[in-house]
Amino acid sequence: MTFNGWLQIAIFSVLVILIAKPFGGYMTRVFNGERTPLRVVLHPIEVGIYKLCGVREDEEQHWVSYAIAMLAFSFAGFVIMYAIQRLQNVLPFNPQDQSAVTPDLAFNTSVSFMTNTNWQSYVPETTMSYLTQMWALTVHNFVSAATGIVLAIVLIRGFARRSARTLGNFWVDLTRCVLYILLPIAIVVGLVFIAMGMPENLNAYTEATTLEGAKQVIAQGRWLRRKSSRCWAPTAAGS
Repeated sequence: MTFNGWLQIAIFSVLVILIAKPFGGYMTRVFNGERTPLRVVLHPIEVGIYKLCGVREDEEQHWVSYAIAMLAFSFAGFVIMYAIQRLQNVLPFNPQDQSAVTPDLAFNTSVSFMTNTNWQSYVPETTMSYLTQMWALTVHNFVSAATGIVLAIVLIRGFARRSARTLGNFWVDLTRCVLYILLPIAIVVGLVFIAMGMPENLNAYTEATTLEGAKQVIAQGRWLRRKSSRCWAPTAAGS
């Protein structure tokens, strides 16, 4: 490995160590329902979500109920994501008239994003509509990550509460993770992307003529680094 490679690893390791304690303390307060700098603004939204979904914030679940809630949520997410992909040709926000995703690819993608693997075996700009990328892929970028985080949290609770019969509430943990942790990070990073001039729109793809006279199709949406190919590829706006 080159010196530059080792230097990047060292810088990344130092940054992780520096933020571990303050960010870990913040996450502890979030999942315990304690006061945080964002609570004044976000708590009314949190309470509104509980009322809308019929969730009691102070009601904890046995580990079996917690596991069933997690599995039911993940399965529902899989079904919805699969349906959106298969029906994207008749759904809105599809200016390029992308056809329905094939059953095998829709199944593979749904399982991948549901499990927070996010493995992509396709080119988004030629396969997925804006709606599919926003409502299916981007949503799961949040909720599947939040599911993994809350499972780690509940495992810690299991060790800490050896004689307790409850381990928290999956719906409360999931809501707090998305609302207080993932969304604020996404908003900050999104603003950085916008400041860098990255496109953010729902326009149809642009056809341009190069200086050599060749025709080129320029994908719109929002540019996001795709994990599978390590290159820049467009995804839909609004994430």
